[in-house]
Amino acid sequence: MLKTICKRISLFFSFIFVSLVMFAQETKKIDIDIDTPDDKQWYQQPWAWVVFGAVFVLLLVALLRRKSD
Repeated sequence: MLKTICKRISLFFSFIFVSLVMFAQETKKIDIDIDTPDDKQWYQQPWAWVVFGAVFVLLLVALLRRKSD
């Protein structure tokens, strides 16, 4: 009985402490400006993925094709 009361009291105070810490957080609005260059890398180009996909499919067909005698 005493154990459960002590657990409940400690849980109550821990919740109070957590809520106080959460309210103490400063609410600033952060303005993040990310400057990214306009030039894209090769892997960001759609044509590169099309070429890669075509080569991959051709390799799969060549490797998985069985000889028909």
